[in-house]
Amino acid sequence: MSSGVQVSEECKTHFEEVKKGKKHRYVVFYIKDEKQICVESVGDRDASYDAFLNDLMKAGEAECRYGLYDFEYEHQCQGTSESSRKQKLFLMSWCPDSAKIKKKMLYSSSFDAIKKSLVGVHKYIQATDMAEASKEEIEKQLRSTDRS
Repeated sequence: MSSGVQVSEECKTHFEEVKKGKKHRYVVFYIKDEKQICVESVGDRDASYDAFLNDLMKAGEAECRYGLYDFEYEHQCQGTSESSRKQKLFLMSWCPDSAKIKKKMLYSSSFDAIKKSLVGVHKYIQATDMAEASKEEIEKQLRSTDRS
């Protein structure tokens, strides 16, 4: 079921700047007035994963957000000693357990709208606590899609 929430042009522009332009490391989105998905914050190219989590959660533990992150890691091909840098975009739906039910429902029913607008995301992740949003857990999930 769709919530009828629209994705702003600003979201698409920032997404392209992360994906193609490599201008930003991440973008945090929020739903404004239950009508439109807008950009809340943008991370510089050299911003850390911790900075991304801070921005994702700075609205408080009762708030949900979406976060787009350009994740980089070393990948070693099986049977070789060479490693290469991998970059994967993931889109996270952050809905902490402490958020109100109505808000969680709005964010989960609107996740499809933002997924359809941001073409080229490698992985969609739903996180409800720090363990699910941790850098280690995200890297594990992204690596699971690698070809060995």
